[in-house]
Amino acid sequence: MTRVTSAQKIAAARAEGRPALIGYLPAGYPDVATSIEAAVALAENGVDVIEIGIPYSDPVMDGQVIQEATVQALANGFKVPQIFEIVRGITERTDAAVMVMTYWNPVLRLGVDEFARRFAEAGGAGLITPDLVPDEAAEWMEASEKHGLERVFLIAPSSTEARVQRTVEASSGFVYCVSLMGVTGARSEVSSAAQAVVDAAHNAGAENACVGLGVSRREHVEEIGAYADGVIVGTALVAALRDGGVPAVGALAAELSGRA
Repeated sequence: MTRVTSAQKIAAARAEGRPALIGYLPAGYPDVATSIEAAVALAENGVDVIEIGIPYSDPVMDGQVIQEATVQALANGFKVPQIFEIVRGITERTDAAVMVMTYWNPVLRLGVDEFARRFAEAGGAGLITPDLVPDEAAEWMEASEKHGLERVFLIAPSSTEARVQRTVEASSGFVYCVSLMGVTGARSEVSSAAQAVVDAAHNAGAENACVGLGVSRREHVEEIGAYADGVIVGTALVAALRDGGVPAVGALAAELSGRA
């Protein structure tokens, strides 16, 4: 299996004169099989990078829609090792880069090197780690280098220049630019802080800076794509899956990507 990285997909999108489209869905929601089908539908409708979230009982940055989905996935019996089955199910059927977004505790509990090895074997590209800062990531740095995985850390409007610099240096693939202070959720307008965060990342040397939190419509993708390398959509896609199943996810992805 040839692993596709987020950096490769972002570069390919750039060559086409557009931002990469990154779509988030929770693992195991509403069940494992459907979460794979929904992710495949993303890839078939113009999503370049698929971000699969590991359900967590106490999420700190997720809004109500994603919280409710992850609670349902856990109630339906999702277990962390199933993430590898899901990632493999997506990478075997698409050419999208597959990232996993996870709080750090599930990785620690399984074992950092063990998680990295199994994730790489399943075709995964890398991890997005919202509650892990570079200063505390020595074990992950080592495992990611060993298994050829990308590391995506986060910066926010509150990040100092020194923190942005440290985060950019530690990241590979892309830097996740949080566009607002608060939890995830679809919003009618894109935060005015988004461009400043992206500019800070680029000024610190980031090749790829992608914006997440609050993106829900095609015009948001176009607006952010004018200055960012990638646009991350989560809540709107999870709500589509909740309300209309896999077909609704595909339809929204097509709209977001400009294919509809």
